[in-house]
Amino acid sequence: MEDLVIRDADVVDGSGDPSYRADVVVNGGRIVSIVKEAAAAGCQRPRAMRELDAEGLVLCPGFVDMHAHSDLALLRDPDHSAKAAQGVTLEVVGQDGLSYAPVDDRTLDEVRRAIAGWNGYGDDIDIDWRSVGGYLDRLDRGIAVNAAYLVPQGTVRALAVGWEDRAATPAELDRMRQLVAEGLEQGAVGMSSGLTYTPGMYAGGAELTELCRVVARYGGYYCPHHRSYGAGALEAYAEMVALTREAGCPLHLAHATLNFGVNEGRAPQLLSLLDEALAAGADISLDTYPYTPGSTTLAALLPGWAGEGGPEAVLKRLADEETAERIRHHLEVLGSDGCHGVPVEWDTIEISGVTDPSLAEYVGRTVEESARLRGEEPWVTARRLLLADRLGPTILQHVGHEENVRAIMRHRVHTGGSDGILQGAKPHPRAYGTFPHYLGRYVRELGVLSLEECVAHLTSRPAARLRLPDRGLVREGYRADLVLFDPATVAAGSTFAEPRTLPTGIPYVLVDGRFVIEDGRRTDVLAGRAVRRTPQ
Repeated sequence: MEDLVIRDADVVDGSGDPSYRADVVVNGGRIVSIVKEAAAAGCQRPRAMRELDAEGLVLCPGFVDMHAHSDLALLRDPDHSAKAAQGVTLEVVGQDGLSYAPVDDRTLDEVRRAIAGWNGYGDDIDIDWRSVGGYLDRLDRGIAVNAAYLVPQGTVRALAVGWEDRAATPAELDRMRQLVAEGLEQGAVGMSSGLTYTPGMYAGGAELTELCRVVARYGGYYCPHHRSYGAGALEAYAEMVALTREAGCPLHLAHATLNFGVNEGRAPQLLSLLDEALAAGADISLDTYPYTPGSTTLAALLPGWAGEGGPEAVLKRLADEETAERIRHHLEVLGSDGCHGVPVEWDTIEISGVTDPSLAEYVGRTVEESARLRGEEPWVTARRLLLADRLGPTILQHVGHEENVRAIMRHRVHTGGSDGILQGAKPHPRAYGTFPHYLGRYVRELGVLSLEECVAHLTSRPAARLRLPDRGLVREGYRADLVLFDPATVAAGSTFAEPRTLPTGIPYVLVDGRFVIEDGRRTDVLAGRAVRRTPQ
């Protein structure tokens, strides 16, 4: 007898087609049968060891988070309700050009310091791998949801070149090509970059093009956090389109939005640029989260030259009065490359987390507010915090525009990505709420997307980009990574005031045919595994 039959579900199958009523049968981790309108037809209904009444619930494929920062959280927190409770059954990690493989002992320590604000320092985890394959093998021991990995170009550059702001030598470029190829051979689905983060930002277009040629050869895709989401954002998007077309490499634009005052209402220009490239044959997709503020580390705002040499060098520059004043001038007057070419507005920079608990008083306040309370200039406060927390603070950056968010999410190549940072006392609510927020706010309340269209954005489109032949649709033979939700009540519980509140209206989530969420509660099931690149 089969494992499970889900009865009388309203199936939204991920294709974008209209929903239908059906019984869906699961066995051995796969969908083995779909019987449409079984009750109405009066036909013999399928039987199973367990029967779940799904009356009033939508059944759809599990959601794919195309931009996640759960690289260590997947190992640290087996529960991982932040994502499982949203209906996420697959995350793509290794984002923004910085993660924990491939590394050696030196670069591992540097990377851990550089992205402590994203994942914590990681000293609570036995990081016993050094290769991409080793990391994926570690995930295979059992995690809450599935995970795919992008080779992080900044980490590769740190390993082959270091944290120096210069062009790679021919030998160093060969080494980077080799590292990217090895990562793809070991199962990575593509390569990411963080081109406003050091050391990845030090790579020129020609270097990135050469690495993208390697990615294309293995059937992967390039996922850049490009050089600006503020001043020069459209030019930065155009650079990514041009270099991937030259390399013959598919392009997936990370958290593809337009922020800061200079870009208010400019989403149509971005979409026109993408439509022109798509019409000419480019292979492009993108992801966004359904919120206006962004989130990163406070140190990420610093000018790129301040990051040369790695985290310890940054701290030395911040401690030096003359150099710190030069940093301030770039931030507040010139507009640093780390702050997307826009002079920083301290009243938009809210501290969302620190690694040192003694600094908790800063959390939940803007830098300007904390500075006012201390009777000092905002830069003085920001500098003190960076030094005291050793570059650890995370921030919310309140610089987005709702009309841009809505316009971009309607585009035919759009997918969903939380960009969720799970560290900090008050993380961005997108980490806990992106997918139900799409369904509750932008489908049910605002009608920006139809239910069927939104589900396609969150399931089959990302599965197609990842070249997964048996995920992203409710189809016979496909993996039983499934979500059941109530379309009348599904909503994000997380808010900016209470960001760790779990969503409502998602009572069941299955990974590999096993319930990770049952009756709205997390089970102890660890059915997730590494999802490796499908060979060409």
